[in-house]
Amino acid sequence: MSRFEEAKEAYAAAGVDVEAALKKLQDVRISMHCWQGDDVLGFDSDALTGGIATTGNYPGRARSPEELMADIRKAYSFIPGKHKLNLHASYRITNENIDRDAIEPKHFEAWVDFAKEESIGLDFNPTFFSHKNVKDNMTLSSPDKDIRDFWVAHGKASRKIANYFGEQLGITALDNVWIPDGTKDVPADRIGPRARLKDALDEIFSVKYDRKNIADAVEGKVFGIGVESYTVGSHEFYMNYAAKNGLMCLLDTGHYHPTEVVSDKISSMLLFNDSLALHVSRPVRWDSDHVIKLDDELKELATELVRCDALGRVFIGLDFFDASINRIAAWVIGMRNMQKALLYGLLTPNKELKEAQDKADFTAVLAGLEEIKTLPFGDVWAEFCKRNGVPVDGKWYADVKKYESNVLFKRA
Repeated sequence: MSRFEEAKEAYAAAGVDVEAALKKLQDVRISMHCWQGDDVLGFDSDALTGGIATTGNYPGRARSPEELMADIRKAYSFIPGKHKLNLHASYRITNENIDRDAIEPKHFEAWVDFAKEESIGLDFNPTFFSHKNVKDNMTLSSPDKDIRDFWVAHGKASRKIANYFGEQLGITALDNVWIPDGTKDVPADRIGPRARLKDALDEIFSVKYDRKNIADAVEGKVFGIGVESYTVGSHEFYMNYAAKNGLMCLLDTGHYHPTEVVSDKISSMLLFNDSLALHVSRPVRWDSDHVIKLDDELKELATELVRCDALGRVFIGLDFFDASINRIAAWVIGMRNMQKALLYGLLTPNKELKEAQDKADFTAVLAGLEEIKTLPFGDVWAEFCKRNGVPVDGKWYADVKKYESNVLFKRA
């Protein structure tokens, strides 16, 4: 027997149908974030502001739409399956002298053409940072009505673009709102900015679109650089706003206190919501957005999605940016690790472990969870890569280094 056939037998003995797991994984689209390729700079600003930072100066950063698309295409060639691409509004492609409040679907036609060529979907994010109209660390919650009006117009324009993506590609586009608003020190007024944010969001979401084209989400955060003491759009604010208005609450794995884990939040959110959105990154002491590793929390998060039978209800997107390493390799490592984590969850005998827990046989639960760690997971993953026509582990990095020498280093 081949190693894969032996692995199937080993998993079958543990109560796992490997072929069923591979079939489910094949259908999962993960949204790969475009901003890893150029250190979040986009095409309409020269500096990164709003509490976001990238560190490192590894050569080869994409400097144009053409370079970014080429790098994304190269990364996809090492990733099994067909997925999505997550865009920020700052990645518009146009020669027009327009500001963010005036963006239109036509400014993203090139991305739609790219998506059709790659057979992928597109997601979208209004860009509420790196702009002169971020006034005193405020956008939608600013006391300045002109500032609020500008960003409300941007939010509305962004939703129109996301709806266009869904119409053109036949794949629902996630439109996610995150703002950097807050104060560095303890504020004198917490409710005022939040009341203004609520009113601004009400206006942005007043336009109704077909849910098959666009899914709306709002994303909270604990704190950011320069706004350490007060974040207007906190998790509690957005969780309540989303629940009241029929929106999705997006959970970013880096946006909580260091001792919190998103894996524990998923079941509660799914009990009260039809769908959920995730941004997956790896925080190191804070929201540092490191490339995700196949660590315990990533496996637990992915396994929880499987246990909740939620793979068809959750929008999974990645959100990390590291300028200290090869940016294409960062994409590939992160995307493959997210898929590996999902496969790990699919290859877990969840039904049997649940039954043991319901019988209060916690010894069996612990033993089962530990013993699956030594099952031949790698052989199943290798088979998944082979079936999708991409290199197995250990066989893709040399190609990335060749591309680095022939293409990326020549940009420096």
